[in-house]
Amino acid sequence: MAAPYNDRAPAQAPTPVAVVSPPQFCAPYAVPLTVVKKAISLSGGDFVVTDANGAEMLRVKGAVFSVHDRRVLHDAAGQPLVSMREKVFSMHKRWDVFRGDSAKASDLLFTVKKSSIIQLKTELDVFLASNTAEQACDFKIKGSYFERSCAFYLGNSNTMIAQMNRQYTVSNVLLGKDTFGVTVFPHVDYVFVAALVVILDEIHRERSD
Repeated sequence: MAAPYNDRAPAQAPTPVAVVSPPQFCAPYAVPLTVVKKAISLSGGDFVVTDANGAEMLRVKGAVFSVHDRRVLHDAAGQPLVSMREKVFSMHKRWDVFRGDSAKASDLLFTVKKSSIIQLKTELDVFLASNTAEQACDFKIKGSYFERSCAFYLGNSNTMIAQMNRQYTVSNVLLGKDTFGVTVFPHVDYVFVAALVVILDEIHRERSD
């Protein structure tokens, strides 16, 4: 797959990128994921993430009757891995992500927000919980979410940790499902990347609405 913003093979992370549960969700090889989003969902958008063999790995569910936008990412057994909550009255569309089904400050894992208020292209900054100053981002997402083509980088470098592209299948088009493939690079936390993809979609959905 061609990598956005690069005309050569992207540099890969030199050390493991483990955010959610090190090193449980980091594989020593590239992990191809298929993300399928339901076109119609009462909660605003439910996702299913499968592996290369079509087996379900992750599932995202939303809170239908909730004051705040909230999404919970579960494993195949139904256990909550991370909880994603939109920060109310945030100019930059800020989302906080917590461990499990928690909302405690002590369980905060990372925060995602738009790099700028007005954007022609997708650009999001990701800050780990330990980066309280937020002077420089720990990860960055760039691309075009309208085309479902985005790259995930380590900080402001050209070191890529994952990339996403749209996938078309006849059945999903007929069923009104949005499908895209995500390649998570070796030694990178695939649950972390899956959560970023969900937040990407949430920010895009609000913009479209």
